Amino acid sequence: MAKQNVAEQFVDILVRAGVQRLYGVVGDSLNPVVDAIRRNSAIDWIQVRHEEVAAFAAGAEAQITGKLAACAGSCGPGNLHLINGLYDAQRSMAPVLALASHIPSSEIGLGYFQETHPDQLFRECSHYNEMISNPQQMPRLLQTAIQHAIGRSGVSVVSLPGDIASHPAPEKSIEHALVVSRPTVRPGDTEIDKLVQMIDEAERVTLFCGSGTAGAHAEVMQFAERIKSPVGHALRGKEWIQYENPYDVGMSGLLGYGAAYEATHECDLLILLGTDFPYNAFLPDDVKIVQVDVRPEHLGRRSKLDLAVWGDVRETLRCLTPRVRPKTDRGFLDKMLKKHADALEGVIKAYTRKVEKHVPIHPEYVASVLDELADEDAVFTVDTGMCNVWAARYISPNGRRRIIGSFSHGSMANALPQAIGAQFIDRNRQVVSMSGDGGFTMLMGDFLTLVQYDLPVKIVLFNNSSLGMVELEMLVSGLPSYGTTNRNPDFAAIARAAGAYGVRVEKPKQLAGALKDAFRHKGPALVDVVTDPNALSIPPKISAEMVTGFALSASKMVLDGGVGRMVQMARSNLRNVPRP
Repeated sequence: MAKQNVAEQFVDILVRAGVQRLYGVVGDSLNPVVDAIRRNSAIDWIQVRHEEVAAFAAGAEAQITGKLAACAGSCGPGNLHLINGLYDAQRSMAPVLALASHIPSSEIGLGYFQETHPDQLFRECSHYNEMISNPQQMPRLLQTAIQHAIGRSGVSVVSLPGDIASHPAPEKSIEHALVVSRPTVRPGDTEIDKLVQMIDEAERVTLFCGSGTAGAHAEVMQFAERIKSPVGHALRGKEWIQYENPYDVGMSGLLGYGAAYEATHECDLLILLGTDFPYNAFLPDDVKIVQVDVRPEHLGRRSKLDLAVWGDVRETLRCLTPRVRPKTDRGFLDKMLKKHADALEGVIKAYTRKVEKHVPIHPEYVASVLDELADEDAVFTVDTGMCNVWAARYISPNGRRRIIGSFSHGSMANALPQAIGAQFIDRNRQVVSMSGDGGFTMLMGDFLTLVQYDLPVKIVLFNNSSLGMVELEMLVSGLPSYGTTNRNPDFAAIARAAGAYGVRVEKPKQLAGALKDAFRHKGPALVDVVTDPNALSIPPKISAEMVTGFALSASKMVLDGGVGRMVQMARSNLRNVPRP
């Protein structure tokens, strides 16, 4: 039996860690690893057209499965293209291993062709970032990188010169059992005791939930019922906490709606559950705040805490709920539920009048119809910008759907690449990319990846020929919009020319039929919907000082707009409110 080289050992270890795909673009220094994959039936090489797409796809796969995913780039410019998607994976707490192949080891530091220093470049967007400069570092260095990515829920980068990859693997190398899942973390008894006391002493408690509540829906609902608490959420907490929630008061933040802002400001104890909500201007500064998070470095980053609790949300609530004294007064909860329903009723009117006849089409109407027609277990990938608004307000979570976006990093062009990663996991699960025309065209080349692999991703393109969110930022700052207009082609025609299904929709009455046809199509499909670039309504009291980099300092709500099926849920929850 031939002796393994470093590249073959590298690939075998990835397989042992559960990696099924390596996304990337082939090239020189990476060739030994790609050839090792070619000869290994347990892992696939996924050829994308741009390495940024590889990193986004791996990040999406990791977010959906909770398992390690991987991407790769060749030396210099190749691996440098990974960096934006790796930043997104790191900030989304997605376990991703990135292989940054490197120039020949003898040439490092001598200005060689395509030379960069990946061990320095990726430092800020990774938990672990090291170079294999000697075969004897294998397999320990790669195993260490994998355990960093999984254990700390983020990115590890391994740099590997192409010549080292071709060297024989070390004999009698130490290959230990890999850690492939994370444990739960229970808070200390002292913190639980303090939190019980604070909750028992408080009259009005509000829960504000983030992505750390994944898997803890039942525990949050039981806790909210016991202490009669309204439950708000951040954008990344929407998919985990909004559904089947009789305590729901909406979302806070620039894209927020409902009574979440009021609930977090009118309580006397605010409990932040698994959220690293970045906009401290939306958080109160005159109420007691407790934060529960599995990442201790996140505790207190956004606001002054009266108690920091290091623990997994689910385990924390399992310890906490039986010990707190049940509250019987629903006054605060019912007040917030009523405010929430009233707020939603107030914003839907402008978007229900003759909406089915409005041309160009209201993007709110597109999102609403999409929500109704999409599968109950669909995966939605959402472009940064106005698509975030429509997803936040119209896509209804149910515990089975997933909503993935660049919600922490805020990159453009994320939706299509993330849809690629999501669809490779399960070709039979519906994956819908909610793409803006700006984001889609930025990485449009990888539409060809859908065609090449016959991935049945459905792209719903919100085509308003503008960078709508940037126009909003300019408007709020008192600036005239400039450099935000796109001169777009017929994207459906481009899709058809590439060998995919494509249809253009310019009238509302065409929309439902076009979406149904696209969803029935077995392969990739693009629905190019021409939407109204003037769809936003800005409250009259908005001022330039209120918004700085998506932070609200003086107003409760910046964006006004419809809220789809959420108003129905709010109305339903009002049935629990006693009538005077």
